Amino acid sequence: MPRTKLTLPDHFSFTTEIPIRITDLNYGNHVGNDSVLSLIHELRVQFLRHHNYQELDMAGVGLIMADVTIEFRNQLFYGDPLRGSIAAAEFSRVGFDLYYKLEKQVNGPDVRKMRNSENNAFSAPPLKSVLTDEPPPSAPRWVIVSAARTGMVCYDYKARKIAPVPKEVINKLLS
Repeated sequence: MPRTKLTLPDHFSFTTEIPIRITDLNYGNHVGNDSVLSLIHELRVQFLRHHNYQELDMAGVGLIMADVTIEFRNQLFYGDPLRGSIAAAEFSRVGFDLYYKLEKQVNGPDVRKMRNSENNAFSAPPLKSVLTDEPPPSAPRWVIVSAARTGMVCYDYKARKIAPVPKEVINKLLS
């Protein structure tokens, strides 16, 4: 079965930290897929607020989420530091896409980078430091837990119809 594969932009114009609440966990004791949708909604609201907008008033128009794609890459647990990034792209006359990158901070080596290309085998990192007899320190790194894209459509709630994207919005969201 083919899987969804999002290609994220190279640059994200807004990044913030989002706390994981105990209510974000499911019966598997990790963040549930429904909570990931809530997390990207929170990220979108913070992104818009950063530009002095709201979902119901973005330079005179509101927003409707027309579609969403979420790619799950890693588990996320209570207490994991979470960083959310967002970028606007692919503007049309009445809408645009928002791309989201949710990352958690982990310690330890990146196993994917330990593959020996000559014999396609993994080489383990050293278990102990020669001088201290302690495990070597591992620098924290960020790994993507979810990537997402939402298709946003501008909407005039008073007239109850789709509206054009204001030029001001395009300029601000791309900055």
